[in-house]
Amino acid sequence: MNTRNGKKLASVIGAVCATVLTLSSSAAQAATAESDHSDTLAALKAFQAAAGPGAAVHAGNGSESWTLSAGTGTVNANRPVKADEHIRIGSQTKTFTAVVVLQLAEEGRVSLDAPIDDYLPGVVTGNGYDGTRITVRHLLQHTGGIGAYTPSPGLKTPPSNPDGTFSLSAVVRYALDASPPVSAPGEGFTYSNTDYYILGMLIEKLTGQPVHKAVTERVIEPLDLPHTLFPAPGDRALPTPAVNGYHGVRVGSFHVWVPAVSHDPSLFSSTGAMVSTLEDLSAFYQALATGKVLSAKSLAEMRTARQVNTGTGYGLGLQTYEPSCGGTARGHSGGVPGYETFTLTMDDGRYVSIVTNLLMQVGRPDAQLRQLMDTALCEDAPQRD
Repeated sequence: MNTRNGKKLASVIGAVCATVLTLSSSAAQAATAESDHSDTLAALKAFQAAAGPGAAVHAGNGSESWTLSAGTGTVNANRPVKADEHIRIGSQTKTFTAVVVLQLAEEGRVSLDAPIDDYLPGVVTGNGYDGTRITVRHLLQHTGGIGAYTPSPGLKTPPSNPDGTFSLSAVVRYALDASPPVSAPGEGFTYSNTDYYILGMLIEKLTGQPVHKAVTERVIEPLDLPHTLFPAPGDRALPTPAVNGYHGVRVGSFHVWVPAVSHDPSLFSSTGAMVSTLEDLSAFYQALATGKVLSAKSLAEMRTARQVNTGTGYGLGLQTYEPSCGGTARGHSGGVPGYETFTLTMDDGRYVSIVTNLLMQVGRPDAQLRQLMDTALCEDAPQRD
């Protein structure tokens, strides 16, 4: 064997050995996580059995993190969902949007208790709406009485631009016309995507930037979230590596999966367009909880929650949940074609981020999801006296 061929062979052998070592290390880490967190693994398997083709949970306690997976991220393949793979995060986008609004309030550019009509005159009007009575805070907390609206690619969508993208103003007008008020401002809680479309318009008006650029420059880049992005209108591609999203149905053990319909991110925009990973989402909510994103005053405003159901509440772009082991967890859920997600964090450093690659419209596994969140947060919880 000549020297040149010998070096090439050594290089190939070295690369193969490195790959084998990496795979062995990953397999060992996965086995350790499964052994150390058997209760969470059981809850994850129960959730995945009622959810999409795959599911994963990424959790930690401030000093260590771990990931468990069940099912597959790609149908007809044995491909566990990983914490560093890109997913569409749906309404977890709302927390990022709320952060920018609160930053603008810190800068004195908007008052949370001012009517939205002061900043966007004539936008929230018609079909029974009066923007002089609905405040910025109402929009952040879903208490303005604005009717619920959920876009669906190809259905229930406003007129698009010639290039297939959607303007925020067109989406807002369509949503307001489609859903009349459900209560007087301040009287009740109604979760409405329209609230955060309007807040996206507010951000664009006050910053002079498209909302995707404002969120990127004010939140994503300063926190150095390398796998998080707010796609520009027209940018439909999901970066690799990615978990594939599906549509489908389950009836007992029978299920059918088809790839999720592609959609333009501008259809969801400031209410649900963002892309991230379980790892990045955990880092974002931890940074928020530890005061690295907003002032203490703004964070307190954001965390002031209105009770929605027993054990759950909603602040300013933050959902709250009371786990069985005590304390309060804060974060947000998200659902968009192909994906359902949830991230929660607690002040003592515990956190959990969950994904399944299917957004179910009927037969939703809400009880299994709640059990998974609770188990992941409480399995290693400090013992109470």
